[in-house]
Amino acid sequence: MVKRTVFRVLFVAVLVTGFGLSWTIFAQAEGRGRSPAVHGAGTSIVRGGTGAPPIRPVITKFGFSYGGGEGGFECLALVPSAAAGDSGSGNFDTNAMYVTGTISSVQIDGDSAVLKGSATVTGLGVGTDKPFIATVTRGGPGATLVLEVSGLTFREIVLEGQIVF
Repeated sequence: MVKRTVFRVLFVAVLVTGFGLSWTIFAQAEGRGRSPAVHGAGTSIVRGGTGAPPIRPVITKFGFSYGGGEGGFECLALVPSAAAGDSGSGNFDTNAMYVTGTISSVQIDGDSAVLKGSATVTGLGVGTDKPFIATVTRGGPGATLVLEVSGLTFREIVLEGQIVF
């Protein structure tokens, strides 16, 4: 009787251990086959270049998400309608550019991710089916977003919001 009980306990222990190991192996295999998940939204400021001609400040409102092999990207660039120093020069009220598109791939390397896709662009760099590359770093205020589209490059610093992957 004792032998039968010991055998049952050992049998159940082996089953539980085997089930646990199988669960771990399947979960890891499933995770390897998944595409990366990246998302972010917020407000950023476009950095002016050293030695570049004077430009108006640019604030962007951006949002993107990618997971399961598909995603979308939005970026609205706003500039003040009044010249620097004039009343209202701090009001970002003019649409300078709008980029809206689909993300076709994401590659993550440490704290940065490269999003590639195709977009419709209005304003600066206007056109349809314009390839874009957005390189982002994870984090909140101080994280970065570099958008390359229509032959233009915008280096941005996140002021509000979050980029997660």
